[in-house]
Amino acid sequence: MSAPLYRIPGTTPASGDPTAAAQATPGAASAQAAPDAAPLPRTVAEVLASSQVETVLDELDRDLVGLAPVKQRIRDIAALLVIDKLRLNLGLAAQSPSLHMSFTGNPGTGKTTVAMRMAQILHRLGYVRKGHLVAVTRDDLVGQYIGHTAPKTREVLKKAMGGVLFIDEAYYLYRPENERDYGQEAIEILLQVMENQRDDLVVILAGYADRMDTFFRSNPGMSSRIAHHLDFPDYTEGELLAIAERMLAQQNYRFGAGAREAFAQYLALRVTQPHFANARSVRNALDRARLRQASRLFADRHRELSLDELCTIAEADIRASRVFAAPTAQSTADAESGDGSRWLAGGAR
Repeated sequence: MSAPLYRIPGTTPASGDPTAAAQATPGAASAQAAPDAAPLPRTVAEVLASSQVETVLDELDRDLVGLAPVKQRIRDIAALLVIDKLRLNLGLAAQSPSLHMSFTGNPGTGKTTVAMRMAQILHRLGYVRKGHLVAVTRDDLVGQYIGHTAPKTREVLKKAMGGVLFIDEAYYLYRPENERDYGQEAIEILLQVMENQRDDLVVILAGYADRMDTFFRSNPGMSSRIAHHLDFPDYTEGELLAIAERMLAQQNYRFGAGAREAFAQYLALRVTQPHFANARSVRNALDRARLRQASRLFADRHRELSLDELCTIAEADIRASRVFAAPTAQSTADAESGDGSRWLAGGAR
């Protein structure tokens, strides 16, 4: 990929950069390849084979439970980029497509995981140089004092260049009720980079759907730069149970007799309570079940434990949850919700 035409606001372009004035279009160098270079791909199959993008898409289908609309939208975006690459290979000049995105949905629905896969796709097709993901929140971008916000925001952008910047709960950047808040300064810097260096950075804004809508209405400049909006639905109870079984299998555990049915009943109760966080809550519930299993086995300290015993989550380990004792109590929901990383079958955040 050619070097970006613009730089992060407040930084100095490298001197003597022969490509500084070149139009930054992904794959431009490939389109001007030397005569003796390998022939450029001319079919979708050839692009997929050379980039191995289909491998990432297949991993997304295999490793992430549910989310059919999200997976289809990612495939649509990948198709757009593949066709754009074929057009470029035939010398059809075109402006780089805008790839900034908005991911909306409740906690634990896989937004960070999908962002990681998106970074891989963009990298393999040559739309970003590195393909890494930098995940941040307001605290990473906004300072507490005058003069602190710009350096913090530029440092984050510097780390994210060549990849994807994922801003979780992006609406917290904008706090109009506080006249001394510096979030607007971070937004202004982001807007400049999203426009001027979109060939070298993709920004994904994430959060609850209603709050993101308010954020975009209050910041039309940001809204106009977002090309793709993906909504992440909540998992069904069946999908949450499948996620639980995958999580256990990753750690060499399994449900014992009656435990799977007990966990299904746990989910039916838990999803109706406050602070439920989809796959994140499932992970936390299984962590507590493992804790109960360990305490149960620990109590019989002189008995030799079998492999089956060490790998089995018993029905009693599930039913000991306070969700069964007080399924509607606020204190129960608070105790059972917790917080943690988003889940992927491969163990990613």
